[in-house]
Amino acid sequence: MRIITGKFKRNQLFTVPGKTTRPTTDFIKEVIFSVLDNCTGKKVLDLFSGSGNLALEALSQGASHVEMVDMADKAIKTIKRNVEKLGCSDQCRIARKRVSSYLAGCTDQFDLIFLDPPYQKNLVNRTVELIVENEIITIDGTVVVEHSPKEKLDAKWQKFVTFTKSTSTTQISILHMEEF
Repeated sequence: MRIITGKFKRNQLFTVPGKTTRPTTDFIKEVIFSVLDNCTGKKVLDLFSGSGNLALEALSQGASHVEMVDMADKAIKTIKRNVEKLGCSDQCRIARKRVSSYLAGCTDQFDLIFLDPPYQKNLVNRTVELIVENEIITIDGTVVVEHSPKEKLDAKWQKFVTFTKSTSTTQISILHMEEF
């Protein structure tokens, strides 16, 4: 797993040890970032962050600040190792919390949110609901959801979908939150 473009290009990232975390592949990451506009100056939130791969790619591509949220100790340790390796701690904040608790108490807004929950746990729609309900996403912001093709977005979110791509194991849904 590596940073694909930007100021940290070609840096290899540490992965979360064990089999409990499913890392975003370089192929999927390339798909996501080829569709996104520009990350320059954006405030980014990475939920169920794992290794911090997506947030750190956004930072490499010019994001001004990233926040990474995960509950697992192994994930938090890996994120810290990756941030230290890239030397970007001044632009990062790491929260060891349940995503639902983090969103319930969050008072910040973000331009770009990555959401990559464990598959088949019914977390996708519930988390998008919390993002909107708590006004975590800016108007005109983007939510990138990486999920199982078997776990569909609710109909009420379909009007915001501007891009989808599916493989046999992963679906990317990009939502542009013009108004909600």
